[in-house]
Amino acid sequence: MALVGRFRVLPRSGKRLEDAVGVSLRTMQRKKGDAAKRLSTEQAGRTWQFAEILACATKALGSQGAAEHWLARPAIGLDRACPIDLLATPVGAKFVDDYLTRIEYGVYT
Repeated sequence: MALVGRFRVLPRSGKRLEDAVGVSLRTMQRKKGDAAKRLSTEQAGRTWQFAEILACATKALGSQGAAEHWLARPAIGLDRACPIDLLATPVGAKFVDDYLTRIEYGVYT
């Protein structure tokens, strides 16, 4: 998956990332480079959502490295949950997206 290959800080494998995008490392490896083996609609949607969250975090925090660090560390505005862990569910992803919007506009609480 091209997205994973562009990480600077986040590990390119691991349970947290697999849960966030809904695709296991083994599945990614199996489907890499084979156009006939596409991600399911749900997997593609969650991967896209992860990419959008990463882009929003990069914009709000100034760099991809800062965004990746932020994703992997507890956030006070998310009740000390790690944003990457919340991305495993639609509700959690919405909380992360809303929090990033607040950060971007300077409203932290």
